[in-house]
Amino acid sequence: MKIIEKYNSISLIWRILCGLALGVILGLTIQNLGLLTLIGNIFVGALKAVAPVLVFVLVISSLAQGNDKLDSRFGLVITLYLTSTLLASVVAVVGSFLFPQTIKLAQEAASETAPSGVGEVMSALLMGMVANPIESLTNGRYIGILFWAVVFGLAAKKLAGDATKKLFEDISKIVSQAVKWVINLAPFGIMGLVYTNVESNGLAIFTDYGKLLALLVGCMLVVALVVDPLLAAIVLKVNPYPLVFRCIRESGLTAFFTRSSAANIPVNMELCERLGMDREMYSVSIPLGATINMDGAAVTIAVMSLAAANTVGISVSLPTALILAFISTLAACGASGVAGGSLLLIPMACSLFGVHPDVAMQVVAVGFIIGVVQDSVETALNSSGDVMFAATAEYAQWKKDGKSLPTFLGGTTKVDI
Repeated sequence: MKIIEKYNSISLIWRILCGLALGVILGLTIQNLGLLTLIGNIFVGALKAVAPVLVFVLVISSLAQGNDKLDSRFGLVITLYLTSTLLASVVAVVGSFLFPQTIKLAQEAASETAPSGVGEVMSALLMGMVANPIESLTNGRYIGILFWAVVFGLAAKKLAGDATKKLFEDISKIVSQAVKWVINLAPFGIMGLVYTNVESNGLAIFTDYGKLLALLVGCMLVVALVVDPLLAAIVLKVNPYPLVFRCIRESGLTAFFTRSSAANIPVNMELCERLGMDREMYSVSIPLGATINMDGAAVTIAVMSLAAANTVGISVSLPTALILAFISTLAACGASGVAGGSLLLIPMACSLFGVHPDVAMQVVAVGFIIGVVQDSVETALNSSGDVMFAATAEYAQWKKDGKSLPTFLGGTTKVDI
């Protein structure tokens, strides 16, 4: 018990950093340590398993007992999500024009089936909303989970008695506690994930695709450290970087290694609670952000599509590239409704330039090769942005109501640091 108490007394971030360092050291010195790989897989599996249930019960509980204060904050956070995704596409287009890339194509094309257009992507997204709720929970399809949770929550608010609403509240607390236990074991999970990456992935992706990776990561960093903070600053009219860095540190770090926005939803909700946010707000905005706040996906689609055009010698005009930015935004918002995520939306964007589908699918194959870095940074950008913009909308409402901002943003309200 003393060991457990000592473990819990250390900041979770420091514990995660220690796990990260141990994972790197073991990955460089010991081969085929299957137990660590298993630990990492168990951690991600546990987060993925509990996240759908957490979202479902939290949204129902929040709406069943909530009031009508959600509207203005909800509208603002959706605006921030969509605006940042569009601006991320523009950053990717500008970056690709300043530093044009070509791709060393893989010998074999990816075998997955890509959507043929934005209409198919959005259709899949809308059909996912009305999918069987049990199937959505089982398969972790968050647009369906969120849709049905909102429907059931609003129905419970109107028809359920106090005892039933209290039951929903108790269930949400039970699931939240289970999530806290899983997150408390994050240092061991991160250690296993880092070990697996370091032990199994060599430096080939950096030598063969280093410039392409540099452009992708560079555009994502510009979005994370310039574009998104600028949007938050415009809304809050304060220095946003304490909030930005905290979200990157406490959300982006775990998302980088889990490489799963779904797995990071419990982490984000835990962070929102520590930031003093209203559960009624973040229980809806965080899973919604995992669906439509896709800055990293927008960057990936735009950069890879323009690189494909450059590879086959197709000249792309600036107006056409700006159309690509708009298409990338729509496609990125629907990425969660398509198996394979952002990479399988590349052929659809390539069709705008007349790139042959076979070439486009080879570009997708390259995307899977560099995904160990690209997908990690993309997920970290998306997931940390979910919390940052949800917090921005929440704190904007605080200012509107005359309430002081948190101390780390220059106010007087104390939150869990």
